[in-house]
Amino acid sequence: MLSVEEAQRFLVAEARLLDERRFEEWEQLFTDDAVYWVPMDPDRDPQQTVSIVYDDRRRLHERVYRLTRTPVLDQNPPSRTVRLVGNVEVGPGEGPEEAQVRCNQLIAEMRPGGPGQAGLNNPRWLAARCEYRLRRVDGSWRIALKKVVLLDADQPQYNLSFIP
Repeated sequence: MLSVEEAQRFLVAEARLLDERRFEEWEQLFTDDAVYWVPMDPDRDPQQTVSIVYDDRRRLHERVYRLTRTPVLDQNPPSRTVRLVGNVEVGPGEGPEEAQVRCNQLIAEMRPGGPGQAGLNNPRWLAARCEYRLRRVDGSWRIALKKVVLLDADQPQYNLSFIP
């Protein structure tokens, strides 16, 4: 069973990879059948509704590739982020090699830009409740599901071009 302390270390390390823009290393935390989901309505089936992000492993790889290998205009210059992880809870998973993890995250994002660029140079805060399904693969915990439920998911999201 995964302990709360182990889960917290894992989540803090994941947050650090994202904040340091080490997206290819972050991508390696996911299982081959992983899903990364940022819902507009967390109670609806993602196959039957619109989501902010709904990536399988292939789409997640494409997202990382665009951010690291192509000139993404929405991230030029890139966002700077700081994530705070707290209220970590761990429960049993569907099998002996899985665990359900919940936490709260607060993401501060700042995207620098030139004068007159709307929405740039202003820090913003995104609060989220996160759910993870972690699976032990070859002795290490990996993410089989990451669900990021933004507090204001039902409101317009301005330029959410970084990885929340």
